[in-house]
Amino acid sequence: MILFRGGRVVDPSEGLDGLLDVLIDRGRIKAVGPRLGAAAERIVDAAGLLIVPGLIDMHVHLREPGFEAKETILTGARAAVRGGFTTVCAMPNTRPVNDRRETTERILTEARRAGLANVLPIAAVTLGSAGRELTDMADLVAAGAAAFSDDGRPVADSRTMRRALEAAAAAGSLIIDHCEDLPLAEGGVINEGRASASLGLPGIPAASEDIAVARDIILAEALGVRVHIAHLSTAGAVRMVGEAKSRGVRVSAEATPHHLLLTDEALGTRDTNFKMNPPLRSAADGAALVEGLRTGALDAIATDHAPHTAEEKTRAFEAAPFGIVGLETAVSLVFDRLVRPGTISLPRFVELMSAGPARILGLARKGRLAVGNDADLTLIDPDLSVTVDKRAFESKGRNTPFDGWALRGGPVMTVVGGRIVYPFEGPGPEGRP
Repeated sequence: MILFRGGRVVDPSEGLDGLLDVLIDRGRIKAVGPRLGAAAERIVDAAGLLIVPGLIDMHVHLREPGFEAKETILTGARAAVRGGFTTVCAMPNTRPVNDRRETTERILTEARRAGLANVLPIAAVTLGSAGRELTDMADLVAAGAAAFSDDGRPVADSRTMRRALEAAAAAGSLIIDHCEDLPLAEGGVINEGRASASLGLPGIPAASEDIAVARDIILAEALGVRVHIAHLSTAGAVRMVGEAKSRGVRVSAEATPHHLLLTDEALGTRDTNFKMNPPLRSAADGAALVEGLRTGALDAIATDHAPHTAEEKTRAFEAAPFGIVGLETAVSLVFDRLVRPGTISLPRFVELMSAGPARILGLARKGRLAVGNDADLTLIDPDLSVTVDKRAFESKGRNTPFDGWALRGGPVMTVVGGRIVYPFEGPGPEGRP
C-alpha cells in the first residue's frame, strides 16, 4: 500500500476539493479521506501538491511500428509519464497502418513491455486509411482498440463515413475525426489570412474544417450515434459543436494547447515548429476555443503529440511535415496560461484532461478517484518553476514552438496502476516526490 498524505485532492466527478489523503492498494484506490490512519509500506508527503485523477491524452502519435526514428512506444511512454499523463491514445498512422488485429496487439505488447503509461491503440476507420473499405471494427475492439480514426487522412466520402459511424456504434465504439475538406485545403501549409499573405505561403481556409465538422454533425444527428471531433481550431466549428450539443446531438470535441495559446501571428518567420495541421488560426479563433472550454462546447484538451526528426523539420516550410510534440509541455502550458489567471478553474482543468477523455472513451475505471477505480494519479506542484527545454525531452521529438518558455506549475509524480512510474529514479521509502 502507498499513502499519499495531505495533498489538495481535486476531482470534480467525485465532488472532491480539499486537503485529503489517498490510499492505494494492489493497483486500486482503497480510500480517500482526511487523515487516513492506515499502515502503508510507503508514505508520500503531498503537502503543497495537487492530487488529481491520472491525466489522459486522447490524441498522440507514437510512430511505432514503422517510424521509430521519430518516436517509439517506449520513448513516447516516457514522455507521457514525465508530462503527467497516465493514459495515452496512439493514433493509427503507423507503418503498417493499425487496421488489423495483429498491429493492435503488437502496440499493446510493446506498451506492456515499456511498463509506463497505459497505451490505448486507436485503429483505422478504413483499410490502409485509404478511405474506401471499412476495417473489421468488431474484431479490432476485441483486440483492444479504443476507438477509430483515419487521422491525417480523413474519410472524405460521406457515404463511407455514414457506414463507419454505424459500424463503430455497433461495435460499442466511436469515430474520432480529423475534420478537413481535403480538396479545399490542398496545398495549404498555414492558415489562410494575413500571415499567409505576408509570408507568401499557400493557405488552408477555416472553411475546410467547418465544412467537415458540419458533415459529421449532420450524420451523427441523423443516425443518433456518437462522433468525436479531433483538434478543433476554428470559431465556426466551436459554434456548430455547441449548437449541436444543445439539440442533443452526441458530439464531443477536443482542442490542443497550441491552438488555445498560439495564433498565426506567431509565424513572423518560416519556423517549421509553428507548422501543424490544423494550422494555427486567428486570434478570434483562439478566443472562441478558450470560450468553448469554459462553456462546455469542448470536452477535452489533447496534445496531438506529433514527433518528427530534426532533418524533417529543417526542410523548407512548404516541404516540412506538419506537427509538434506536446506530451511534456501540455500541463505546464495549460496550468500557467489558463488555470493560474483564472480563465478556467482548477476543477475544469481536471475535467478537461482526465474525466472528460475517460467519459468519451468509456474508461469506467479511470478519470475519477473513486474507491475501486484504477490507482492512476497525477501529482502537480502548482508553484513549480518550469522552463521548457527541448534538449531535455524524453520524447525523440524536439519540434516544439514553446522552447524557452518560462512557466509556473507542472507534474512532479505520475502513478499508473498503483506504481510510481515518474520520477524514473523514484524517491526513498518516505518523503516528498
